[in-house]
Amino acid sequence: MRVDIPSLSHTAKLGQAMAAVWAARPDLPLLLLLHGQMGAGKTTLTRFMVESLPGGDLAEVSSPSFTLCNSYPTRPPVLHFDLYRLEEGQYDDTLPEALYEAEYAPTIILVEWPERMDKSFLPDSYVYCRLTESENNRRAFFEGYGEAAAAFLSLLKAEAEKSGLSVAG
Repeated sequence: MRVDIPSLSHTAKLGQAMAAVWAARPDLPLLLLLHGQMGAGKTTLTRFMVESLPGGDLAEVSSPSFTLCNSYPTRPPVLHFDLYRLEEGQYDDTLPEALYEAEYAPTIILVEWPERMDKSFLPDSYVYCRLTESENNRRAFFEGYGEAAAAFLSLLKAEAEKSGLSVAG
């Protein structure tokens, strides 16, 4: 699925759409891998999504580049990882532990720079989002892995279209 996000307000609408799906269906895949170059909008999208969840008004969203992980007091709770400082495949025991615990308690886990994580920790169902930017536009490309991820993307597509976003696929 592709979503055009040519402006900050469009990025906000996408984050709000994601939050609406997860607030309504916390049983859907709660791992979102955010891939994109520096400045592509990973943390900005995360901020809009977190602030749109119940309890998000209490969250101070920032890039966890130096701490590796920030947690936000939302419903469901959010763990925001930024693996930029890790070498590719370098082990960080915080992420696999969080993925394991998220199977039992609804927790949204967002991972920036997922190419630097050990892929053996990926659950059966997750969503991969690649953010791109060109001279005139930014886009988010979503891929779902597993049945629950497909259900999440179907709901996200409907929510994004309802918000007036341009969606394809």
